[in-house]
Amino acid sequence: MTTYAALLRGINVGGKKKVPMAELREVLEGLGYEDVRTYLQSGNAVFGGGDADPAALAAQIERAIEERFGFPVACLVVDGARLRAVQEGCPYPADELEGKQLHATFLSEQPDDGRFTGIDREAFLPEEFTVGERVVYLYAPEGLGRSKLAEALFRPAVFKGIDATTRNWNTVVKLVEMTR
Repeated sequence: MTTYAALLRGINVGGKKKVPMAELREVLEGLGYEDVRTYLQSGNAVFGGGDADPAALAAQIERAIEERFGFPVACLVVDGARLRAVQEGCPYPADELEGKQLHATFLSEQPDDGRFTGIDREAFLPEEFTVGERVVYLYAPEGLGRSKLAEALFRPAVFKGIDATTRNWNTVVKLVEMTR
């Protein structure tokens, strides 16, 4: 059985789109997934589900959440192997950084390089980003909340048509552990 992580975007932030983790576990169990566990209140769930297409799983989870809670929630599903590949492919010294300094933005599809040409990388130093395989790594020494590069990267035009959700490095590491 393959273990997956469901990464929900934009829930439990500022009192909007409240999805209690106990209820999220119920939704996933109701879909027939096994060994369902959640991590933090920001929409991270790990579950076993056979060998299914992650995009199909995400669509199924999105429908079930909207039915249960009455609002849409974007969801990306990644398997444990992809999470490990993201961790292993990190171009920054993750072991030397605080979790708040390093982030991974998971993408539903690979963006073409042209999406990033309007971002003057030099203007944002020491902040940096690197595009990997369906992931963007962001090094923000002062954290995401203070990052000017994050503002530029996450403009709607950059990821238009691509589902994207960001996790700090501590969460990435924990999800890798949970999906082993």
